[in-house]
Amino acid sequence: MSQQVDDIKPGYPLFEQPEYKDMMARKRSDHEEGASDEKVKEVFEWTTTQEYQDLNFSRKTLTVDPAKACQPLGSVLCALGFEKTLPYVHGSQGCVAYFRTYFNRHFKEPVACVSDSMTEDAAVFGGQKNMFDGLQNSLALYKPEVIAVSTTCMAEVIGDDLNAFIGNAKKEGYIPEELPTPFAHTPSFVGSHVTGWDGMFEGFAKYFTAKAMDDKKVGSNGKINLVPGFETYLGNYRVIHKMMQQMGVDYSLLSDPSEVLDTPADGEYRMYAGGTPLAELEDAPNAITTLLLQPDQLVKTKKFVEGTWKHEVPATNIPMGLDWTDELLIKISELTGKEIPETLATERGRLVDMMTDSHTWLHGVSFSIYGDPDYLMGLTKFLQELGCEVKHILCNNAAKRWRKKMEALIAQSPSTANAEIHVGKDLWHFRSLMFTNKPDFMIGNSYGKFIQRDTKAKGEEFEVPLIRLGFPIFDRHHLHRNTTLGYEGGMYMLTTLVNEVLAKLDLDTSEMGKTDYGFDLVR
Repeated sequence: MSQQVDDIKPGYPLFEQPEYKDMMARKRSDHEEGASDEKVKEVFEWTTTQEYQDLNFSRKTLTVDPAKACQPLGSVLCALGFEKTLPYVHGSQGCVAYFRTYFNRHFKEPVACVSDSMTEDAAVFGGQKNMFDGLQNSLALYKPEVIAVSTTCMAEVIGDDLNAFIGNAKKEGYIPEELPTPFAHTPSFVGSHVTGWDGMFEGFAKYFTAKAMDDKKVGSNGKINLVPGFETYLGNYRVIHKMMQQMGVDYSLLSDPSEVLDTPADGEYRMYAGGTPLAELEDAPNAITTLLLQPDQLVKTKKFVEGTWKHEVPATNIPMGLDWTDELLIKISELTGKEIPETLATERGRLVDMMTDSHTWLHGVSFSIYGDPDYLMGLTKFLQELGCEVKHILCNNAAKRWRKKMEALIAQSPSTANAEIHVGKDLWHFRSLMFTNKPDFMIGNSYGKFIQRDTKAKGEEFEVPLIRLGFPIFDRHHLHRNTTLGYEGGMYMLTTLVNEVLAKLDLDTSEMGKTDYGFDLVR
């Protein structure tokens, strides 16, 4: 083989070597019994037609690449946002390996999360013994100050009771009675990662505040609570901190994993870096109110905050783009009496200047987008502000009320008024749409690259380039440190969008003497 100690090749060049090509050819001819190239091409072409799309959209019992992850993954991210907390998943080892590798690949960081490794016997007799041993070992090995417990499909199907199991573990001495153990039931077969985050936050709020409300008084600490929801752009946590500090607002950002998921390489491993102090969560009911930065995904959180903390939760939108960032800052100013400082007004002005500079390149450019509910609301709003056209909006994990909100939003601008909204559909549905009603670009996570490759396979003129915004981003580095919220996030997204448009223009006008007539360098 071609791999030599003095000539190490990564995957792509290695598999281009003659012996690998020969091996793959023999594998196909001798063992795969595959269809002919002609038949593959015929079927491929058929899957790009309106006839196939009609069949595709009529399926009801099969999901192909659902454009969402499962509940426990969201619960793990929420738990990582609190200080010295170890996420603990009651279920099989394979599930937790999936959660950890998903975050590993996105954040490029080690992710602390343990499992009690339920196997077949636990599936039959229940997983209480696994939990006894797992909680005891987790405390002894990793010394967390909080263990946050969630569940996988296996535990939910057999009906394991987390409250009883954790209580029994404390009663029988496996872990101390005083060890905080918030929990959430997070079955993977319903909901998604955003509902898992919501459920775990409710679990934290219940554990640390529900039985200690007697001495709480709304507004007594003068703070504003901010709940981020499932958020994987670490810059978004930092931009919220920055805006609140610039305004001089006393606040608590409830669940902030930005430090534990972005630790420095200085020779010291930090399992529990940063995170929201538990004292802030315990004090949260005393705040003026609680603002939900992604309200469509925080249903349980809102119900608990209104019902138990007695906060009047203001109706807000995700602070993405110009108008909705204005909306959030104005609301906070009204609640706290703090003026919006000149520094933020200047930052806003710079975003407006950037939008003006890029308007001629973005106006009328069409996009098809997919992702989580609140993110899609914010992205659609920002695309409207840029004068862009939106052709398709696909959200697998949205509720009916979200569709009504999105319908009202797209009706506000002629550039989005004709957008198709697809709720509960997957990326194979999205693939069909890219062939039958082609946009200029699609915006989404890394999985869209396979759709881009399929469109390109039909012909260069059919290719729909992918702009990577969302979660997960596996095939590019360091994008998770960027920002999509606030004026700063608008600047990042605008820069990303317009430069992808210009890069595509370069590709389309790169043939010497034939298409290179645009005097590109004077743009």
